[in-house]
Amino acid sequence: MRDFKSLAVWEKAHQLTCELYSLTKLFPKEELYGLTSQMRRACVSITANIAEGCGKRTEAEFARYLQISIGSASELEYYFILAKDLKYIDSVISVQCEQKTQEIKRMLTGFIKRLKADR
Repeated sequence: MRDFKSLAVWEKAHQLTCELYSLTKLFPKEELYGLTSQMRRACVSITANIAEGCGKRTEAEFARYLQISIGSASELEYYFILAKDLKYIDSVISVQCEQKTQEIKRMLTGFIKRLKADR
């Protein structure tokens, strides 16, 4: 069983989650149960699925949870675009957040490839 806290990809995703919570505090109050909630859930899903996957017995199960994390990261990437278009965040912040999300996706993809190669 792996320790998810020791994984660089989990650490990056956790940092992004903490940043996102601070960022979404500035969103309009009417978005609390809308975009704010959706962005937070998608971001937490990335880290939570990495953690849950670490507790699985097989490499295939772990890889499946990492794949779910990639899906959540793609969802989050869209939400950053939407938040920018709705003028909740500026373009610079949106691009920075999208880049961080894309880096996490690349790390997850590389991790999945290594897991499959080790089988």
